[in-house]
Amino acid sequence: MKRPDYRPFVPAAGQSRIAGATPRAHTQARLQNPRAKELFGGWAQLAKAPFTGVTTDGRVVPELFSLQATDAPTSEMMAAATALLGSVSPAQRAAMSFPVESDLWRGWQNTELYVEDYGLRLDEASERVRDAAMNVLRASLSAKGYETSRDVMRLNQFLGDLVGGPAVLGEWSYTFCLFGEPSMSGPWGWQLFGHHLTLSCFVLGRQMVLTPAFLGAEPTYADVGPFAGIELFEDEERAGLALMRSLSPAQQRQAIVAHSMVGGDLPPGRRHFADNLHLGGAHQDNRIVPYEGLQGSALSSLQRRALVDLIALYIAPVPAGPQAARMEEIERHLADTHFCWIGGHDEASVFYYRIQSPVVMIEFDHHIGVFLTNAEPAKFHVHTIVRTPNGNDYGIDLLRLHYAQSPHHR
Repeated sequence: MKRPDYRPFVPAAGQSRIAGATPRAHTQARLQNPRAKELFGGWAQLAKAPFTGVTTDGRVVPELFSLQATDAPTSEMMAAATALLGSVSPAQRAAMSFPVESDLWRGWQNTELYVEDYGLRLDEASERVRDAAMNVLRASLSAKGYETSRDVMRLNQFLGDLVGGPAVLGEWSYTFCLFGEPSMSGPWGWQLFGHHLTLSCFVLGRQMVLTPAFLGAEPTYADVGPFAGIELFEDEERAGLALMRSLSPAQQRQAIVAHSMVGGDLPPGRRHFADNLHLGGAHQDNRIVPYEGLQGSALSSLQRRALVDLIALYIAPVPAGPQAARMEEIERHLADTHFCWIGGHDEASVFYYRIQSPVVMIEFDHHIGVFLTNAEPAKFHVHTIVRTPNGNDYGIDLLRLHYAQSPHHR
């Protein structure tokens, strides 16, 4: 698959969307924009609603999740989190630490705007503290998941250098939060979020949940400088396209929601000025997303295998034990898993696809430019997100079950 060229869309000198020399100055200036006000105002309204979870009709499907040991690397995660707590100042500890039930789990956002007055901001921390925070990620994720997350952060720096905003779009322009007390048996977790990256990790005994997980990049590769050679989302793009092209014409007709990503036969209101075609982005914790497209029960055995392999790419950041348990959970619902598509499906096409079942929702979207200037979706700007529908994003359903089944919480 030919790598798309982003270079014609690098803004000319003086045309960058960077509006200030520091993250706070840039944020203050950008928040005067009506679109930014609309986005953050809408998010503030959504945040007022109690958590339900992503559903297909507003009703949570019950008894989908259960408490079970899945060999999460809890000992290593606890040691790394404890070491981080030992490396920060009292003020930093207070800023980053919250109860496990805190609504701030839901406060993440994936813009570059530094609006938060809480959390451990990594570009304001020492190298020692940053390393300690990264050790929490390293202990919690698979090796591939850790490297992919770091590559997202590195490509953010690459973008900052491209558009003249290295202080705004930096490798460390991210906020880290700790929820609960690190424990081998009790509930706790952590979250890292910022531009193009959100990881939400809930831990309970030897079990963990790693959603919502948002990963993106603009551009999706670095071709010069210290990060040259990094390239992301090629597998997710290629495997999604291969599955779509494996479908018969009749199956494709069922899968395709629209042939156009902008205008044309795209349903009115389907494209959002910030999320583009994503439905499960920031602050969409309670979104109603009806099933669309082709159901897993209508796939051949080879197509089902291809669908499972595609899903596995998005579950790859989870460490081995929980990853196996998560894939088993997803495969139990494979017949009730839906695959839908927007856009073309030849080698040059840009597209969106969604995989959705009672226990997982995955979205892949080629985006228009934000800091680059392409006015149409392009292959060099990708957003992906993974959610756990029906109430278990942030491990909230597991936490509910824990409180219901633990004698000291009754």
